[in-house]
Amino acid sequence: MANLVNLESVSKSYGERMLLDGVSLGVGEGERIGVVGLNGGGKTTLLEVLAGISEPDSGRVSHARGLRLGVVTQRTELPEGSTVGGVVLADYAAEHEWASNTRVRSIVEGLGISAIGFDTPTDTLSGGERRRVALAATLVADLDLVVLDEPTNHLDVEGVRWLADHLLSRKTALVVVTHDRWFLDTVCERTWEVVSDPVNTASGGRVEQYEGGYADWVFARAERARLAAAAEEKRRNLARKELAWLQRGARARTSKPRYRVEAAEALIADVPEPRNPAELLAFAKRRLGKTVLELEDVSLTAGERTLLDHVTWRIGPGDRIGIVGVNGSGKTTLLRLLAGEVEPSTGKRIEGKTVRLAHLKQELDDLPGDLRVLEAVEKVASRVMVGKHELSASQLAERLGFARTRQWTPVEDLSGGERRRLQLVRLLMSEPNVLLLDEPTNDLDIDTLQQLEDLLDSWAGTLVVVSHDRYLVERVCDSVVALFGDGRITHLPGGIDEYLATRAERARRHREVRAERPPREATPTQKLSAAEWRAATKELAKLERKLDAVHERESRLHRQLAEAATDPDRLMELNGELKAVLAEKDELERRWLEISEALE
Repeated sequence: MANLVNLESVSKSYGERMLLDGVSLGVGEGERIGVVGLNGGGKTTLLEVLAGISEPDSGRVSHARGLRLGVVTQRTELPEGSTVGGVVLADYAAEHEWASNTRVRSIVEGLGISAIGFDTPTDTLSGGERRRVALAATLVADLDLVVLDEPTNHLDVEGVRWLADHLLSRKTALVVVTHDRWFLDTVCERTWEVVSDPVNTASGGRVEQYEGGYADWVFARAERARLAAAAEEKRRNLARKELAWLQRGARARTSKPRYRVEAAEALIADVPEPRNPAELLAFAKRRLGKTVLELEDVSLTAGERTLLDHVTWRIGPGDRIGIVGVNGSGKTTLLRLLAGEVEPSTGKRIEGKTVRLAHLKQELDDLPGDLRVLEAVEKVASRVMVGKHELSASQLAERLGFARTRQWTPVEDLSGGERRRLQLVRLLMSEPNVLLLDEPTNDLDIDTLQQLEDLLDSWAGTLVVVSHDRYLVERVCDSVVALFGDGRITHLPGGIDEYLATRAERARRHREVRAERPPREATPTQKLSAAEWRAATKELAKLERKLDAVHERESRLHRQLAEAATDPDRLMELNGELKAVLAEKDELERRWLEISEALE
């Protein structure tokens, strides 16, 4: 198998921080490689050096002759003044050229490009929409190698599964940085770990190679840890707990060599279950009593959309619930309703008297920029009880990735991932007994995710999580509910697998209903000549496509209105856009009715 890209003794540093140190790697034809490591440890730098975006300080990077390479990093920019269709379908001169291509149609639908709208200016898109447009523009091309940096960010559970299926169906080689462990396990055949030293930044920069995806990497890393020195004891214990989860859960793999399975089984022989549900539930009831959060006959709207329609939902002590649904289905708004930050249209929200609620939002606007990391944590509390253990502010910060030396960094100098971790530390230091987490995995590396899950394992309280990371939901939650857009909260005993199956069945029924509609008369009527009839049917089809696009734009604006509920200026701007869209929709529907009547 010929290599598409070779790195030979490549080194790269920024200031005193060594990110890559004498790294030699190769990417072969059709290989699918996942890249893992700590935030700020050099993963993005490795991708940019490999793709030729950034030059190494020393060493050599060589690409195969005529290599067709597609790259989407977190720094990818869209052309100024462009439209969504102009970026994604730049290589297609006419609509019929891409519409007849099954792969391109799948990408356009799978990544929600149609919902964004082909005529939408890219300058008006949100960060998540821009990432999806850049990803779609890359995937529509015929490529030998795709390099992706955090492609699952801003995708819902269904979108992540679509992307995994799409990449598996192509023969294209892949190098991907992602913290989504389900995605790593499903797609990748090899794993590269960028090893960094957060304490001594001048060391590190190695890249360790492993066969297999996330589960194989955990097995192999735990096996190395079993033989490592005492300095690695903390990491080994965490890896053992992660192994216990993998081995006992539905994710356990059977494709590993027998010697590795036996070694892992010996390693986890005395490891208890990740958490004791009975013990945590008893403790939660003592802390919370019988009533925690309840919604009684609640209706909730966002613009003209109905998110909840006379729903009654009771969340009890010790419940650990995951909420899933497509982007825009109202998950974040539901969390805000539970937190008491928005009022229902009808019905009432009930909160128990002993509830101490903490809400992790996606925004990072509640951090004191004038303090250092440890000062920002100690401003909340100096000590906290996590399960049966008392931790100091410094110890909890260290468990979530802030080394002792890093704890004196000014908050304003932190990266996005570090600010997210600090937000989590401050949240846990407040000792809540009800946690509402909105996309807690955003910007967190895998090691930090393991530490967070380890903390949540021993946390006694009520937990409600919105996340596209199905691994996290399956690991820390005991039940799953879904928002399907029908105004209800649907309990799913089968978890995320049942959610995906239900979504697929609903889509199948929708296609069948559309297929069963009686076809239009295929001959000219007495009212129209043959030429007029052909022109009318062509215009009707064009109007239907425009109506679909307008409907998607209307849905997107409703979602944005819900998100901008606390920003009056943005609300006025979005309301103006919505009025224009509704006026356009009325005109299109009026014209559609005219032509339909003429064809009858």
